[in-house]
Amino acid sequence: MSRTQFEPAEAYEAYYEAYEVYGAYEDLAPYDVHSAPTLPYGYGDSYRPAPPVHDAHDVHDVHEPTAPALPRQSDGRAERRRRARCAGRAEGSSLRRLLPRALVVVFLAGGTTAFVAKDKAVELTVDGTPRTLHTFADDVTELLAEEGVEVGAHDVIEPAPGTPLTSGEDITVRHGRPVLLTLDGHRRQVWTTAETVEGALRRLGVRTQGAYLSTEPSRRIGREGLALVVRTERVVTVMADGRTRTVRTNAATVGEVVEEAGVTLRGEDTTSVAASAYPRDGQTVTVLRITGTREVREDPIPFDERRDEDATLYRGAEVVEQAGRPGLRRTTYALRTVNGVRQKPRRLSTEVVREPSPRVVRVGTRPRPASVHGADSLNWQALAACESGGRPDAVDPSGTYGGLYQFDTGTWHALGGEGRPQDASAAEQTYRAQKLYVRSGTSAWPHCGARLRG
Repeated sequence: MSRTQFEPAEAYEAYYEAYEVYGAYEDLAPYDVHSAPTLPYGYGDSYRPAPPVHDAHDVHDVHEPTAPALPRQSDGRAERRRRARCAGRAEGSSLRRLLPRALVVVFLAGGTTAFVAKDKAVELTVDGTPRTLHTFADDVTELLAEEGVEVGAHDVIEPAPGTPLTSGEDITVRHGRPVLLTLDGHRRQVWTTAETVEGALRRLGVRTQGAYLSTEPSRRIGREGLALVVRTERVVTVMADGRTRTVRTNAATVGEVVEEAGVTLRGEDTTSVAASAYPRDGQTVTVLRITGTREVREDPIPFDERRDEDATLYRGAEVVEQAGRPGLRRTTYALRTVNGVRQKPRRLSTEVVREPSPRVVRVGTRPRPASVHGADSLNWQALAACESGGRPDAVDPSGTYGGLYQFDTGTWHALGGEGRPQDASAAEQTYRAQKLYVRSGTSAWPHCGARLRG
């Protein structure tokens, strides 16, 4: 039976014990020692005691042994004395009957006083719900255990657990509730004993004026907690098209702030801060107006040279068998202007349109004769100076004659030369000129032939 309902078990137990004592006296009451037969007195007779008593409380009614009895009086004085003794004993028996009742009353009065002193009237408020209780608990911890109120590390109990209880005490329990709070882009878990979203934010010191809340401020927070997103009001400056706009916002992204400022992004336009970034208080965002074009450039790819040995050519002789051809590379660039300022071109792609062709040169390895018999003693240096100014690669304005001695291509090939005479070495050109002199004399050089003998 709960102690909180004023059922004093200890007092009842004391009453029952007292009642058992009282019953014992009631059993003794019908027996009167003075009603036993009176033995005759005589000279020399000893006193015989009364029958044994049933309770220790009646020990006072047992007569102590006396001296031998006096002889009987023949008059009525003895009878009067006997009657007086019987009346006194009857009065003592009545007192004995009243004594157990008095003891029970005193015992019950003391138990009730202890019962009333131990009982306490207190008010217990759990999460805002109050109730008045009567309890025999000694302290706050014992009271909460009796009422089945479980508390944890994040709960608040006032007064603190273990505090002694007194009648009229107010005990408050506020359970902690987990809140997964995302505040201005930062997520963390907090605990609160507030019962509503508004109360929790107030205790956390979060400014809600002008803020965005993912749920109603009046929503109650259950013991299981909730997830809450809060974006406080911030001041952001947007610079676009030469104008400055300051907005108060609780937007989630920079892009939303730009829209709230009345600025529209077109084409390749962007912002100085990523559009998906979280806007910060006091931040300045610049809108970048971008215009872009593309430009294609073609660049030559240099060719390589390949040199092949040829035993049919005299040493020092080189014949270009294949002229080199450069390749072609095509590159596409992006050209941008940001707020009217031209930016460095950005390469988008590169492709090779044509591969280069190498230049192939045949290089002679055949030993050259020292000279042509009958022509080696002539002044070939003077003839070369007259014909070409002494330049092995000289070509006349018409493009018909070339080299030191101004060979035409047909004559050069007839003398065993290959390619163009101006491409051959000076030694080979002189060798071919000596062979021409042996075959035709100075007539091959009508204007300068005389220099050979000069």
